[in-house]
Amino acid sequence: MPSHNYNRRLPYKLIFAAVLTAASFACGNKPSEPANNAANIEAEIINITVGRSEARAIPAYIQATGSLVADEISNVAPKVAGKVADVAVNVGDFVKSGQVIAKLDDRDPQLRLAEANASVKQSIAAVRQAEARLGLAANGKFNSSSIPEVRAANANYQVALAELKQASANEKRYRDLAESGDVPMITYEQYRTTRDTAQAKVNNAQELLNSAVNTARQSNQAIRSAEAAVEASKVQVETAKQAVADTVIKAPFSGFVGERNTAVGEYVTSASTIITLLRSDPIKIQIKISEADVPGVVLGRSVSIQVDAYPDRSFSGVVVAVNPSIDQASRSAIVEASIENSDNKLRAGMFGSAKINKEGGSTGVFIPKTAMIRDESTQAYRAFVIEEGVAKLHVVQPGTEEGDTVQILSGLEADSVVATSNLDKLYEGAKVVY
Repeated sequence: MPSHNYNRRLPYKLIFAAVLTAASFACGNKPSEPANNAANIEAEIINITVGRSEARAIPAYIQATGSLVADEISNVAPKVAGKVADVAVNVGDFVKSGQVIAKLDDRDPQLRLAEANASVKQSIAAVRQAEARLGLAANGKFNSSSIPEVRAANANYQVALAELKQASANEKRYRDLAESGDVPMITYEQYRTTRDTAQAKVNNAQELLNSAVNTARQSNQAIRSAEAAVEASKVQVETAKQAVADTVIKAPFSGFVGERNTAVGEYVTSASTIITLLRSDPIKIQIKISEADVPGVVLGRSVSIQVDAYPDRSFSGVVVAVNPSIDQASRSAIVEASIENSDNKLRAGMFGSAKINKEGGSTGVFIPKTAMIRDESTQAYRAFVIEEGVAKLHVVQPGTEEGDTVQILSGLEADSVVATSNLDKLYEGAKVVY
């Protein structure tokens, strides 16, 4: 804050006027003229700017200190084993979620993928071959009666049925003639034998037809099996693709690289750590508070912190956790607060001063910082209150600062007009304009 000496004194012009007056008396002149000049000088008006003191609510808070820690720490490991082909980040780098941080040698997975793709083609060819064996077009619908072997067997069966029908008719006619004695019995027996032979041919043709139908159905089942083999091969392709994808290691969330644990050429497994990743937005602060303050802290309570790296800036957050246990040695508890850190100014490990708001509070008077000065001779802080165009000097006691304002603990009331410029020219009773 600016420092000035504001002991009571007359302006230099008034002192000069007094000297002129004394000189006039010595010469026998009348003192009226210098006295008038002094009055004119005393009436000089000083241009200033002003502000206003205002009353504000001052929340009650718990003052404590703590250290910043990452919101999450992840030891990023590969899903599969392999030799490291590339590491794309270094310690201190900021990476975004999904960004590639390392790659493993993918030659073996690529070969397995190519093999799986070839297997799919072979399986599809087997399906087409099975369909062609049944005379079906690609993806054709199965109908046993349309299969050539079944149609041929059915035609033979129909011929056998026709022959049986004719033979049965002849057998009946000659049986009647034999019974009436019109033909000899031996003639009838020939026709009966022909009928029995035709019946045997029908039975045989039916068995051949049934066999052809069963064969066709089996061939159709072979198509289904070949199609299942296609699906299995496609699953193998997807598995191989995933194996290739797993050789690319990506960041699980946005954050800073805290450690880099591997180098190109190393063989790693799923238990190996490639990098250690720290989530810094939001970032947490672990605050140690006294046992007596624990009841005043609840989840969701607002918190503001300051760190040495940014002394003129305050960071806000909320309480997200309160440790249920009290440390027996220090009689204190740990409170965690989540702090918004979108610009990544705050880093894990920083030491911070925290204020945790609690219920209650008071009202305070605040004035602009530029309205307060310090008198080096008395080590006191002062401010000029402007009343009806006249400066009134007030000795004040400053408190905490909030942005461009400072709290006044005593010496000034709210809603007062205070001077904010040309303070080095002001004195008690000075006339001002603004």
